[in-house]
Amino acid sequence: MRSTPRSVIALLAAALLVAPACASDNAPAVPRGGIVSTTPVAHLSPEQTTTYLADANIGTPVRNGVDAYRVVYRTVTATGDPTTASGLVVLPRTDSRRLRVVTYEHGTLVLKSDAPSVNDTRADRARTVMFAAAGYAAVAPDYLGLGEGPGTHPYSHAPSEVSASVDLLRAARTMAVGQQHDVDPDILVTGFSQGGQAATALGKALQGGAAPGFGLAALAPISGPYDVQHVETPGAIAGRVLPAVAVFYLAYWITAMNRIYHLYDRPSDAFQEPIADRIERLFDGHQNEMTIGTALPVRPELLLTPKFLALAQDPTGPAREAVADSDGTCDWTPRVPVHLYAATGDRNVLYANAEHCLQAMHTDRATLTDLGDIDHSATAPIALPQILDWFQRELPAI
Repeated sequence: MRSTPRSVIALLAAALLVAPACASDNAPAVPRGGIVSTTPVAHLSPEQTTTYLADANIGTPVRNGVDAYRVVYRTVTATGDPTTASGLVVLPRTDSRRLRVVTYEHGTLVLKSDAPSVNDTRADRARTVMFAAAGYAAVAPDYLGLGEGPGTHPYSHAPSEVSASVDLLRAARTMAVGQQHDVDPDILVTGFSQGGQAATALGKALQGGAAPGFGLAALAPISGPYDVQHVETPGAIAGRVLPAVAVFYLAYWITAMNRIYHLYDRPSDAFQEPIADRIERLFDGHQNEMTIGTALPVRPELLLTPKFLALAQDPTGPAREAVADSDGTCDWTPRVPVHLYAATGDRNVLYANAEHCLQAMHTDRATLTDLGDIDHSATAPIALPQILDWFQRELPAI
């Protein structure tokens, strides 16, 4: 089992601290997870909730109506400085005093405006509502730099995915208390794609005591890139990952990690011309996937310089630290049930990621379900209703 990188330990330890309300030395201390603003984004009766989910092709039973909010809250950057982030909090309309909580971690997004708390047409919001419609308090972090969060998104950076998720849980607990609900401290966690990796990182942190006041109840990640170094990157270079997808992932990840770990001095150190001079602008949070995809070259060897093509396959120095902070989210032994879901037909995030994750956990409490010969985008719609059913049997909404 790999040791936890020092940067991960430092950021998770910061979860115990408080962030200043503003830059003034005399500003009062405001706890991490403190609410900056709440904006109602949906108030749905049971009938309206049923229609909303049906329109999103989700046919799970509806137990109650829901109230959904975009919440801006205090958290920290990838380097531990005070900042804010946004997220979606969906509370069930129920007379139950005590609520169990489900965290849903979303997949890869490039547009700030596509985040769950902002975009009401993408699947991520409907998936969060699905859990609230079953009686759970459901939360979906936008992560840093997406939604209404400032700056750019540190793509697939597990420590900041954890800090943003934990601090949204704190904000959601405050909101629930304000509506006369108690919150069960043990959290049910799920997520898709990038969110699968974020979910395993969050589960590890919750069980490991990095979020005092919260624990882990069950974990069900879907199609996550859990092993970038040994599975996903070699698959991208060898063509097992679809070439256009591989180029997109590599470009997004390298530009994001450079802002944290300083992988290169100039974009042309890492990326070939003519894309090098505009690659960072492509991932500024204001370009959509079509714009980015059509601007990028079609294969990794046309994207990366020879030096960075070699570095991708054998990371050293800052690149090795960056990979270590993205990988390792499965290097722990869960004390709660874990169900992994992945598809052998997936050529975006290879099935071997889930196999490596299962092996790393070293427990018979973790299982892996093969969803079959389907593509990446099809895995979440199939797995999430199964996960909801499992959550309801394992720890039903109170």
